[in-house]
Amino acid sequence: MGRFVSVVVPNYNGGPTIRRCLEALFASSYDNFEVVVVDDCSSDGSREIISRFPCRLIALNNRSGASKARNVGAQNSKGEILFFIDADCMVQKDTLSRVERTVVDGEKVVVGGTYTKMPADDRFFSAFQSVFVHYSETKNDRPDYIATHAMAIEKNLFEKSGGFPEDFMPIIEDVEFSHRLRRSGSALRMNPSILVSHFFDFTLTRSLKNAFRKSMYWTAYSLKNRDLLTDSGTASKELKTNVAAYFILLIICALSLLSRKPELLLFGLPVLALNACVNRKFFSALRSAMGLPLAFLSAFYYLMVYPLAVGAGSLAGVLKYSLRLGRIQGMR
Repeated sequence: MGRFVSVVVPNYNGGPTIRRCLEALFASSYDNFEVVVVDDCSSDGSREIISRFPCRLIALNNRSGASKARNVGAQNSKGEILFFIDADCMVQKDTLSRVERTVVDGEKVVVGGTYTKMPADDRFFSAFQSVFVHYSETKNDRPDYIATHAMAIEKNLFEKSGGFPEDFMPIIEDVEFSHRLRRSGSALRMNPSILVSHFFDFTLTRSLKNAFRKSMYWTAYSLKNRDLLTDSGTASKELKTNVAAYFILLIICALSLLSRKPELLLFGLPVLALNACVNRKFFSALRSAMGLPLAFLSAFYYLMVYPLAVGAGSLAGVLKYSLRLGRIQGMR
């Protein structure tokens, strides 16, 4: 039969997706599991949707954030294995069986899955994001972090870890959790066959807002953690190279225009070549998942537009970190 798996799902106003999330879970080919949904004071009627499914529904009294919701869900679970996903993620029929087979008794290991190459919705910017995350998270079998959209861990190990940080940034708590467990001697392992399909519903504006927000918090955290240049999942060496190349090329173009010396543009050629070389495998992943026409559009977006949002978010993160550091020093 296999070990008992507790699927923990935090929910906050997940009305557009929580039904599909739960339908996918209860259509699983693995049958020795429970679903624990923790509702974080939703106001959109999603709690009523959840109540129609045979899952355990826990309603928080105050808006507390995803970390608190996941911790409460874990505390109220019965499984030997905890599997964390989000309310906008849909498991595959074999996802839970793969989780149960991958998590080994007694091993101090956090196992990660990832998004399917293509998303649950058919928007162009959603497709770009899903391929980007899938590629970034699966290129290393010993990743820098495990994301909570598909994180499996033995309950005993989770309890010993102290859980997710509740007094933290509104996102990337899974990065902090992963780093903390690794420092304590646990291993992080990626299993690309553990897949969930994600509903992004990304427009251009939402894609850029997401890039800005994640870059801001990730930069602030990385400066504090002193690992800003680490090749870390979606904060990958490819993305960092792309953003750096983008702004270097902007500077070269500006100098060429101001000085009226078009020959200065030649200095951009090695920058372009380096960026293309570093990102070649990602471009190949785009083509494999989307086909050549959409891959070309995605590459254009990634090279010409996306770095603006990531770069602006990074600068905001530097500012956020500096202000926080200044407040701490002022209190001494």
